[in-house]
Amino acid sequence: MTQIPTVETRRLSLRGPQAKDYPNFKATFASYRSRYMGGPLNPYESWMLYAAEIGHWDIRGYGMWMIHDRATDETYGMAGGWFPAMWPEPEIAWFIWPEKAGRGFALEAVDAARRWLYREKGWEGAVSYLDAYDLDSVRLAERLGAKRDPEAVMIDKDDSVYRHPSPAKLRNSQLSDAIALEIAHYADPRWKPEGWALD
Repeated sequence: MTQIPTVETRRLSLRGPQAKDYPNFKATFASYRSRYMGGPLNPYESWMLYAAEIGHWDIRGYGMWMIHDRATDETYGMAGGWFPAMWPEPEIAWFIWPEKAGRGFALEAVDAARRWLYREKGWEGAVSYLDAYDLDSVRLAERLGAKRDPEAVMIDKDDSVYRHPSPAKLRNSQLSDAIALEIAHYADPRWKPEGWALD
């Protein structure tokens, strides 16, 4: 069985999914927020998907981490690598519990997951398959430097494929500095973002 590594950031601890984390996963995929991720799902479908999240680590050697608060151990969602059968390319994916959105947790977790996949697994890039109407995820992908790739193979006709910058393009770049600065802003309890809530 694969030993799932822990990745820590300023506010978060990314750890392997466990059985105790399932209720929040189930609630999210039963909610309207999951409409861009193949949901809403019934309890059986949610259970099968959660089992796939855990098994993916053994099959691929990487997968989705559960996002925990380092101070409270509360869970906020999942982020990481995803490459099931029939996927054209490895994906960087994420989702946040509905009530935890808009606090920068997805940005912080996905940035850390992407850096780990590039460094530890040797990925030279990745895509994210996003529903064109999921504007929160599209904005997050763009803040991470991903750009829509109209030439990429889609999973279904409603997807947009966002291609992430390569490790070389991220290294010592203005983009990496901007991501780090935004994460630092979200981590500052005095900072209150204005305008539309962003993940």
